[in-house]
Amino acid sequence: MNIQVLMLKQDDPKKCTAAKLVKFGLAKDIKKTTRKSLILDPFSEKTLLKKDHSLINSITAIDCSWNLADQTFIQKFQGISRKLPPLFAGNPVNYSKINKLTTVEALCGALFILGYDSQALELLDKFKWGHTFFELNENLLNDFKKIKAESEISFLLKEYNIPLESL
Repeated sequence: MNIQVLMLKQDDPKKCTAAKLVKFGLAKDIKKTTRKSLILDPFSEKTLLKKDHSLINSITAIDCSWNLADQTFIQKFQGISRKLPPLFAGNPVNYSKINKLTTVEALCGALFILGYDSQALELLDKFKWGHTFFELNENLLNDFKKIKAESEISFLLKEYNIPLESL
């Protein structure tokens, strides 16, 4: 799957996971999004499901600061906007917080749900803490892959004792 990042350069460049992916040739730095790209948007009305695979030709992450995310996503990016189902951060800054993912974690979550497990693991391998994200979410990700409709997500969250407000 083609991986793209639109980097807004709002965070510390030394900690920017998107920049590291671009540096290693695992993602392409873009200036604008396209209509057949999955746009990872934490404020989207729709949640990413495996069936969305047929709608897209790439995954685009908007790399921005969490402190500015609500302002950033007011603008609509061209593409197919989806949020990830609730996942736990494995990064050292937001460890185990729900939905406080780095760009690489968001991309990997999307890749896993869409069935690109080996590509997701390849991205995570570039980070010392990458395995932590996978370990915290492995069962969840495997279960999210099986979901056919958004209405099933709340039942799954109840099984994992994850608050429904996380949606």
